[in-house]
Amino acid sequence: MADRDDHVHDVLVVGGGPAGSSCAYWLAEAGWDVAVVEKKEFPREKTCGDGLTPRAVRQLADMGLEGALAGAHRYHGLRSIAFGRTLELEWPTVPGFPTYGYTITRHDLDALVCERAAKAGATIYQGTEAHEPLDPSAPEGPDALAGCAGAVVTTKMDGAPSARRGRYVVVADGANSRFGRALGTSRDRNYPQGMALRGYYRSERHDDPLIESHLDLRDANGAVVPGYGWVFPLGDGRINVGVGLLSTDHRWKGLNTARLMDAFVAQAPRSWGITPESACGPATGGRLPMGMAVGPRTGANTIVVGDAGGLINPFNGEGISYGYETGRLAAAYLAEALSGGGSESLAAYERHLERAYGEYYRVGRAFVRLISDPARMRLCVASGMRSRAFMAQLMRIMANLMHPATPGPAEVAFSGMLKAADALERLGWGDRSA
Repeated sequence: MADRDDHVHDVLVVGGGPAGSSCAYWLAEAGWDVAVVEKKEFPREKTCGDGLTPRAVRQLADMGLEGALAGAHRYHGLRSIAFGRTLELEWPTVPGFPTYGYTITRHDLDALVCERAAKAGATIYQGTEAHEPLDPSAPEGPDALAGCAGAVVTTKMDGAPSARRGRYVVVADGANSRFGRALGTSRDRNYPQGMALRGYYRSERHDDPLIESHLDLRDANGAVVPGYGWVFPLGDGRINVGVGLLSTDHRWKGLNTARLMDAFVAQAPRSWGITPESACGPATGGRLPMGMAVGPRTGANTIVVGDAGGLINPFNGEGISYGYETGRLAAAYLAEALSGGGSESLAAYERHLERAYGEYYRVGRAFVRLISDPARMRLCVASGMRSRAFMAQLMRIMANLMHPATPGPAEVAFSGMLKAADALERLGWGDRSA
């Protein structure tokens, strides 16, 4: 292996998506020597729903990027459709969060955030693929990742293997994290996994002020399946149309998402103009490990963030905001480690994740198990759609826009859901293989 760079960065980040670029930005902003290796070159396509919730907007604003979103489509709430009913709900007023979101393609968004990290001082190696950990050592314990001195990489320019080194290494290479698996991560198959497919369509309603969610997703035979369909206006002449399926039970493992997408396109409201003729290209998809499904997430000098750690919201499949948040959180603990805290600081990151998301994701996993049964799903969704007040509070819970310091109906309801989830776990009705 040709080793053309002996420089050892304070932190090497593998992956320049939301979690990796967020982590790099906050580290560079604090003055640390951080480098990112990203196998693609920005801007690049990325399969996603392209919707930014208020949680994600908050993180982008904190990075000084909301001004860069001025050209993106700003939307104000959610239109929920199910079982013949339609409810239009605005984002709630919650301290610390805006009352709006944006839709913007990952093609544009990820380039903005990575460029922001570079302007803060991070070194970005684009077109550089991390193939395997450099000089991995044995884990310190049964719940630790292998140690890592950096990554063996190749670049598109010459393809010759070389090394990028870091005192600490961040795994941020996404939901199908090959680098993480090489270090010892694995997905707990008792936890839920999502499958999603999306495509772009031309539409006269491209600037609709609401994103749209269809909660009674049906297959070609009209049977309700666990998941939802979406239509997200992009404001540029296009809409993002997709389906998300919760693979929470053996009954849904063989379901073809391409056929499910075709069924949704055929059933979607005609006013959107979603037809094979208005498609901008073929749909693309991927798998989403949810609810903290992937671990371990820390080692002696390694830390896992975002989708690579299965940190996707099981309620709605949202991963962008949690990528930004966990990247920022990891940066704080890496700074502590670099300042003398060592591996114990990284272990504290895992404890913080549990405090921040553990209960919420536990309820989310129970919710996913509940709606995996078509009869229960129909009862829950059809009943909920009869009450605007109920759906408004459920929207707050599903988007994780609660505020414990000022508890209201959503916070009280969530507390009850947590108790129910805990009781069901004690009865053995917990996570099952997916």
